Amino acid sequence: MPIIQSLDRALRILDLFDEHTTELKITHISELMGLHKSTVHSLLKTLQMHGYIDQDLESGKYRLGLKLFERGNFVIHSLDIRLLAKRYLLDLSLKTGQTTHLVILDGKEGVYVDKVESPMATILYSRVGRRIPLHCSAVGKALIAFREQEEIQKILHGYNYTKKTEFTIINETDFLSELEKVRQQEYAIDSQENEPGVRCIAVPIRNHENQVIAAISISTLLARINETQLQEFVVLLKQTGSELSEQMGYPVPIL
Repeated sequence: MPIIQSLDRALRILDLFDEHTTELKITHISELMGLHKSTVHSLLKTLQMHGYIDQDLESGKYRLGLKLFERGNFVIHSLDIRLLAKRYLLDLSLKTGQTTHLVILDGKEGVYVDKVESPMATILYSRVGRRIPLHCSAVGKALIAFREQEEIQKILHGYNYTKKTEFTIINETDFLSELEKVRQQEYAIDSQENEPGVRCIAVPIRNHENQVIAAISISTLLARINETQLQEFVVLLKQTGSELSEQMGYPVPIL
């Protein structure tokens, strides 16, 4: 399949920006892209003309434009799962006093598409639009554990098991074993694997074709929730996941 070089370069420029790198000078962009400044300048001006890049007139640095925020909101609001899940997230947070999340799979990462924050369990690392690794998060495990083995292997091919904490799973063998455990207990958990002091539980959300389309989670502070409370949350979360899946057309078995 032929690739349009100028479009590829423009998209790669946009990918240089993230929550840690919010502004860049043209010289730095040129270095990162391995392109001459004149070529980068033309690409930036084109992106700027369409609102995808802005430039600070004082510093001369470039940053992402509001057009991306606008388009991103179109995508988020078009997700039926997000609209349907909102009341479930609110209800879970109200019943447990914890922070709840809705996450979808995008490539080899999860993406937060909604969040209900609780003052009892403020989770700083999560925000709507942010990505989260699969191997060290309950939502990540729930998103892929129930897929076909061939698809799981495809997702994990070349996967980078970055160590986030001392509890992080750092190899495929252990991760596959963890996914088997998730399938057996029908929920996923990470205990300080992504963030010290934070423990999360998650379940998959399925659609009418029995495909996992999202994961819903409860995030807790380890110091405030004991094992008995956690298991109570698991029951609530499973029930919520079942109800939301049913809303998405999944034929939930009658027990």
